[in-house]
Amino acid sequence: MKNWSSDVCIVGVGQTDFTRGSRRSNITLAVQAALAACADAGIDSSEIDGVLPPHQGTSACAEDLMANLRIRELKYSTIAYLGGASAVASLQSAALALVSGLCNYVLAVRARNGYSERTGANADFLIGVLPGSQFRRNFELPYGFSAPVQWYSLMAKRHMEEFGTTREQLGRVALAMRKHANLNPHAQMHAKELTMAQYLASRPISEPYHLLDCCLETDGGSAVILTTRDRARKLRHLPVSLAGIAEGHSESPDDLVNRRDWLSIGLTRAAPRAFDMAGLGPQDMDAAMIYDCFTFEVIQQLEESSFCPRGEGGRFVSGGNIEIGGTLPVNTHGGLLSEGHLSGMNHIVEAVQQLRGQCGSRQVENARHIFVSGWGDLGDGSAAVLRGAKA
Repeated sequence: MKNWSSDVCIVGVGQTDFTRGSRRSNITLAVQAALAACADAGIDSSEIDGVLPPHQGTSACAEDLMANLRIRELKYSTIAYLGGASAVASLQSAALALVSGLCNYVLAVRARNGYSERTGANADFLIGVLPGSQFRRNFELPYGFSAPVQWYSLMAKRHMEEFGTTREQLGRVALAMRKHANLNPHAQMHAKELTMAQYLASRPISEPYHLLDCCLETDGGSAVILTTRDRARKLRHLPVSLAGIAEGHSESPDDLVNRRDWLSIGLTRAAPRAFDMAGLGPQDMDAAMIYDCFTFEVIQQLEESSFCPRGEGGRFVSGGNIEIGGTLPVNTHGGLLSEGHLSGMNHIVEAVQQLRGQCGSRQVENARHIFVSGWGDLGDGSAAVLRGAKA
């Protein structure tokens, strides 16, 4: 695959604080994150000419961002509809806009009041934006099968039945994410320790998932700015290159329960293409930012990205491999489970900061290449390989 992405760099990252009760609108959060990313890159917001806005229905649209950021001329905007895989997938759209010469600076942003605007499970709205909504609404919703934790718990349970994966192994993911969050002052769960006993005692949600298997509800914003390598050389930081990027979809993207292979997901297809584009493999990664909406999804995505064989993910995470200092540190910021849920954009921000060497006590030594994954809808996947300037 032609590596057209090697000419694309992430040059600015920015985030708001992550809270439960921001008292700010989604557009305010988006603009605050975008302005922080502009300041980090050393550009004025008016120079942005491409915008990849959030996909959530209540968030800021491209025109809102154009007006509030005083963008002079918006040449390109688009939205990736892959649920939680959208943030990483948006990097592909940004790269295409940049290498084609259409844009000079592209902003990708996520902002959400995931806690303060949550008024209970609005199952009908959620199902309405998913693929195959007619199946969800007519055959599943009447029986109470209406929430992501229920859908994804089926995959986890299937893996446990086939390979003997245990709750304690899921717990190792939760504990590693919390350990990393305790090194990250920005994390919602900073200074809140977690033991295996506490994890195992948390209340059931949808077996095998309990409360501490589930991602956080977060108010906040995260943003990144991309440009071409030539422009990047003139900016504030050493550029982080987009070495490889891909999106993928399951063989039955609109339905889960009738799949021939329940554990084959979009990332099964996307990860090899991203690695191929980068000319690298899983063994070359110094860390991985894995979309951790639930604990098992870390195990599944590590397997489907070939960091370990299918069925061995539970043993892999139990051996300390995913902790800082292990063979593959995962989500060094704490992830969606313990830093905050910004739809995976905060995973990209952390990867960039790691590759710049800006992460202090949670810094991965000599980080040169980092893998970032996205997960959404009924298994849509996205994958990026980021390369540091010193690689």
